[in-house]
This record gives sequence, C-alpha cells and structure tokens, in this order.
Amino acid sequence: MKYRVLTVSREFGSGGGRIAQTIARLLGWKLLDREIIDAIAYAGRVPRDVVREYDEHVETWLAKINQQAMRGAALAAGLDLETDEIFDASTMVKITRRIIEEAYEEGNCVIVGRGAQCILQNKDDVYNVFVYAPYQERVKRLQKRLEKGANIEERIRTVDAERFKYLQETFGQAWNNPHLYNMMISSGNNDEETARIILTVMTGQPKWMSGLVAA
Repeated sequence: MKYRVLTVSREFGSGGGRIAQTIARLLGWKLLDREIIDAIAYAGRVPRDVVREYDEHVETWLAKINQQAMRGAALAAGLDLETDEIFDASTMVKITRRIIEEAYEEGNCVIVGRGAQCILQNKDDVYNVFVYAPYQERVKRLQKRLEKGANIEERIRTVDAERFKYLQETFGQAWNNPHLYNMMISSGNNDEETARIILTVMTGQPKWMSGLVAA
C-alpha cells in the first residue's frame, strides 16, 4: 500500500509535532500543523488568536449559552446568519474538516491533530499514528519549551484532557483508541529515531533507518 497522507496525534510533550515536521521534511511533503490555524483564520475571516482559542478545544456550557445569545442578537438586528455566520467552535470544526479533506485530495501531506484520524478514518491511503512518551520525558521536554515557572504537570493534564474531550464530543471517539491508528509509538527521548521508525513501517522501506547516528 502506498500512503498519500499521514496523520499524527500526540500526547502533549511527546514531541509529536516535531516528529511530524521531521517526517514531512524527509518525504518532501507539506506539513499541516500551525498552518491549519492560518488556513482557518483566512477561511473564517477571523484573527489567528481567535482560531487559536478554539483549536482542539470544546466549548463550555457557558460559552454555548453565550453563542445562542449572540445568534439571537444577530437575528434581532436583522442579520442573515447564512451570509454573516458567527465564528464559534462549531463553525471551526466545519472549516477544519473542509481543510483536512482538501489536503487529503491533494495528498503528500502530514496532518497534526485536529481529528484528522477520524475525518480520514476510512481512507485506505491514509496512515494514522499516535505518539506518546514516558511521563518524565514529557516533563523534561516541556521544561525546555514552556515559560519559566509554568505548572508543567497541570499543563499536561489540561491539554491532554482537552484533546480527549475534543475528539469525544466532536467525533464520538476516544482519543487513545488503538483502533483509530495504524501505529501507536513511544517517542522516548529521540524524535529523529521515532520519525524514521514511523517512515520505515509506513513505507516498508528500511532505508529510512540508515540516517540514524549512534548515540
């Protein structure tokens, strides 16, 4: 099987984003990670900061009430919601799905998160990977990435919970369900090696392992 698209889901701090970037570079494929935010902002005609707020997040019940209030106010003002749609989490999910489906049609791309493994689940030419890592390795990685004084353990719990909830409420799937993936792999502390292992298994070509340098 020749795969045209790779989706990468990841635990927070597992290095999944950098692994996806490495694979895209080695294959010469397009990477869709933060680029999805830019595309959504353009399609939804909203600032990137607004898109970032909804990225892989689920609205709280209070936000949904506010959303209904905004729609009511728009109707009272005589606005046509079909042509002046309010940007919210639901709208973002629709736009995200469209962008991912268009990326699939074009092929040769690596898509990070955003439920791509669910949106493209029934495509035979899509390879779905879940990247995780030992907890202490995640803490070490995030100590280098996050701002000084950040509560790393709390951030890990919060981000992972949001990603789990996003997939559950948007697609009715458990984020760590092994049946969603062709491979679930621990990145350990070596992103490059993990990227090459994924490539070797996905393509069936051991040549990707030849680039590794012994520690």
